[in-house]
Amino acid sequence: MPSIEFVTLEVSSGPTAASTFYAEAFDLGTRVRVGGSQAPTTGFRGFAVSLVVSQPNIVDSYFDAALERGATALKPAAKSFWGYGGVLRDPYGTIWKIASSSKKNTGPARRHVDDIVLLLGVADVAATKRYYVERGLPVAKSFGRKYVEFATSGIKLALYGRRAAAKDAGVSPDGTGSHRLVIGGDAGTFADPDGFRWEAASAFVPASSE
Repeated sequence: MPSIEFVTLEVSSGPTAASTFYAEAFDLGTRVRVGGSQAPTTGFRGFAVSLVVSQPNIVDSYFDAALERGATALKPAAKSFWGYGGVLRDPYGTIWKIASSSKKNTGPARRHVDDIVLLLGVADVAATKRYYVERGLPVAKSFGRKYVEFATSGIKLALYGRRAAAKDAGVSPDGTGSHRLVIGGDAGTFADPDGFRWEAASAFVPASSE
């Protein structure tokens, strides 16, 4: 099974502070790294990182920790027909969705992330799906041209249409420039049809702007 070992989130300044934020707010270890970039970017960067946890009080624990450290709520954590969750933007521009399929707590809030899903908002879901299948990523779930999830180990990869991804995050789909994201895995080094960059996990060393 293909793997995504980590994502590198690029910041224009203060990568040490950004690393501290991610460690204290989400504690995802080496699965989330920080790199430096001066590439211009505006608006929606075309992706979100979803943290899937087991129950609502764990959602609240991560959500509150991020807000206390400077994140901004885009969709406050709340119950919905599918479970419980919310969306926020961290101080460095990355959008995070923290959610549970459960609406009730069955125990204490032990901070643990069951799954990390990297959700890419793309121009043409069918075309990008075909591109990744040709690169060896098997499909786990597919709902026509609306949503695709690949069978990757480590971090899961999913595709939404760009407008649908922005709506899900609670932001405008408008945005230009760099995604400020590098995906580290074993699929090779390339840029996909929407400009999302991949690097071989064994060879990638995040840049620093300090």
